[in-house]
Amino acid sequence: MNFEKITLGAGCFWCVENIFSRVKGVISVTSGYADGDIENPSYEQVCSGLSNHAEVVQIAFNPSQLSVEQLLTVFFAIHDPTTINRQGEDIGSQYRSTILFHNSTQQIIAETKISQLNAQKLFAHPIVTLIKAANNFYSAEDYHQDYVTNNPENKYCQLVVAKKIQKFLSEFAHLLKDENLMDENVMDEAI
Repeated sequence: MNFEKITLGAGCFWCVENIFSRVKGVISVTSGYADGDIENPSYEQVCSGLSNHAEVVQIAFNPSQLSVEQLLTVFFAIHDPTTINRQGEDIGSQYRSTILFHNSTQQIIAETKISQLNAQKLFAHPIVTLIKAANNFYSAEDYHQDYVTNNPENKYCQLVVAKKIQKFLSEFAHLLKDENLMDENVMDEAI
């Protein structure tokens, strides 16, 4: 199977991982850390801000089913790309909005997308999303993978993540994998 990878940071990776895992054409989503200064950081090191890593997800996708443009449309809809080092109450450089491209085509598409969104003035402030070449990605600890699915009783998941997932489900039903069409009521009950 032909696939591409792209690495995206949009705040806490629990939410981002859960949303992108629902998208048709996505093969896998791995929560992790990237664009930092030390090798193989722990969650605690990343949270301290001293490692300079961002919480990210690395997405493997089938480009014949899902374009980079579609991925970035979802990306910009599920977080606030106009705040530096912050997503809601999550504050710190690890929560920065970032696109880590894996080839020059992705870079061009990302730069074009940001220019278009800024020109359309869809956000009250200019987009501050960083665009950089993908580097030093490290998978997060096992307990972070599929976190929302494995921890539905977690208060953060119920109060913060569930709202973002519901917004995604209502705006992007056309991009859902078939099995997710049946799952829409699950998040309704969590809210």
